Amino acid sequence: MSNANRHDIQVLNGLIRTTIDSADLYREAAQETADPGHADLFRRRDQERRHLADELGSNVRAMGGDPQTDGSILAKAQRAFMDMKHALMRDELSVVGAMESIEDTVKAKFEKALDDSHISATTRETIRRAWSRVRGEHDEMRDLKHSLEGQRDADSRLFPN
Repeated sequence: MSNANRHDIQVLNGLIRTTIDSADLYREAAQETADPGHADLFRRRDQERRHLADELGSNVRAMGGDPQTDGSILAKAQRAFMDMKHALMRDELSVVGAMESIEDTVKAKFEKALDDSHISATTRETIRRAWSRVRGEHDEMRDLKHSLEGQRDADSRLFPN
């Protein structure tokens, strides 16, 4: 790995870790949800994130680096929190809400990488393409959460009929 690529590789490996973390969380969410449609969405998102991590890893290899293959310790703590929250709440909104929160974190990390003035133009374009996918997936999860919140509010005894 050349010195010129070192920073780009570090940034991409950080995004790979984040992407693997989110894939792991989607896999767990697919097992936790009671809604078959949500389970399918979460399994699909798990696969999409693993594919994205592989694509970013190919870029790392092309620069002479070794791509990250594991998630972070922080993700393990997030999974434990999600397990505890779901055990207490036991509803779809808690699972989807946890995933939307994870999406916020992923989106923020990609945006931070795009703002890094020390990465090369090629790496910035790689990140920008990945970010556009991540942003769409974030928005989909946000909309799903808001839909479930609206459904819960409509079912409330306090909601006027």
